Amino acid sequence: MAILLLVSLDIQAQVISGPMIGHTDLRTSTIWMHFTNDVKEAKLVFYKHGDTKMQTSSFNINSGLFKTATALLFDLEPGSTYKYCVLVDKKKDTIKTGTITTQTLWQWREKYMKVPDFSFLTGSCTYFNEPKYDRLGKPYGNDSSIFESMAKEKADFMLWLGDNWYTREVDYYSEWGLHDRPARERAIPIYANLLKAMPNYAIWDDHDYGWNDADKSYPLKETSREVFKKFWCNPSYGQNNEGIYTKFTWNDVDVFLLDDRWFRSNDGTKDSINGKVNLDKKMFGNVQMEWLKNALLQSNNNNNITFRIIATGSQVLNPMSPYDCFRHYSAEYNELMDFIKENDINGLVFLTGDRHHSEVIKIERPGTYPLYDITASPLTSGSHKFGKEEKDNPYRVVGLEDMQNYSKVSFSGERKNRIMKIEFFNPKGEKQIEWSVGIKDLKSPK
Repeated sequence: MAILLLVSLDIQAQVISGPMIGHTDLRTSTIWMHFTNDVKEAKLVFYKHGDTKMQTSSFNINSGLFKTATALLFDLEPGSTYKYCVLVDKKKDTIKTGTITTQTLWQWREKYMKVPDFSFLTGSCTYFNEPKYDRLGKPYGNDSSIFESMAKEKADFMLWLGDNWYTREVDYYSEWGLHDRPARERAIPIYANLLKAMPNYAIWDDHDYGWNDADKSYPLKETSREVFKKFWCNPSYGQNNEGIYTKFTWNDVDVFLLDDRWFRSNDGTKDSINGKVNLDKKMFGNVQMEWLKNALLQSNNNNNITFRIIATGSQVLNPMSPYDCFRHYSAEYNELMDFIKENDINGLVFLTGDRHHSEVIKIERPGTYPLYDITASPLTSGSHKFGKEEKDNPYRVVGLEDMQNYSKVSFSGERKNRIMKIEFFNPKGEKQIEWSVGIKDLKSPK
């Protein structure tokens, strides 16, 4: 018995972190792992719940010092649950197990095409203390038990809204440092249950891209992009090896994941010159903006899509924000707002992070429906009260200050009367506030 225990512990030691479920659609899913450097090969065995037919997929293990790996589950059936197990180096001992559930095929399958109700979790700003490298004084990281509460939620996926880890001075300046920070934090046990409970999607912001307020001039941006690709399993990562923007669909919702760093002009760039808007100050850049416009048009013409969520690290709409906000990039901001209105892009909501408080901002638009910016922050990093500029923000619909929190976004009801509800929870999973909007209130008048 002692020998078997030692063998089991030895096998388990070959895993640094994982499994994490990545992008999952109707017939495929992805499992992410981080193995120790001695692992030469690994396989994923999976089978449908209640079935005996087994399939096998090989992990694609990255080379170098950080052996993250992904394996594809394929030839799956929609709306089905599959069990999987991970094996390494031709050993028959299972080192990790879990389950994944594919999306439901509802399109064109019922007379009225009833859309499944579903929900997802979201949040931003995750800081784990490492005292010997942190700033002196009060620790910035707080109660990490929030991830256990989140893991217990019955949600369909998790969307990480940036600052998913915080690089520090010891990380900024080297390829190894940029890899080491997420590797260290992903291995913290409190993460494990959430990462394997549901599919995970992510964008980045300044702290998991580079240093504070990092922009397109960050010298290790290419390395940072490779790190992001190694530690997340999004459907794709930008175009032409630039940026990390992409899009995925869950039931009747299209989610656009934007990159607010790769193409970004420095925040200190003047927004206007000689009284004229500075056309060269950009947050998303020409290439990404062109992609977004086409993706929005494609989505708007898809009768199966009800809501469209644009997720990005910096706030988008808040007129009172003295900090990172898309509004401070007037040329691009006006360009996007005009495009949304002129093309009657319906059901659009922004989802943002960064601010260390949560709130819903509402902006009225003459002649069409109002736009909303839902900010979800922070998960474990420091929180604060609303500053003097924003204390009585007239554009705030609801807000939550000075408290760690996560958000749950739910969609329910018939297609023509679909409701989007946002709930904010404290680390114990206790609901603090909620807000909802109907799809009828997010449509341009005909």
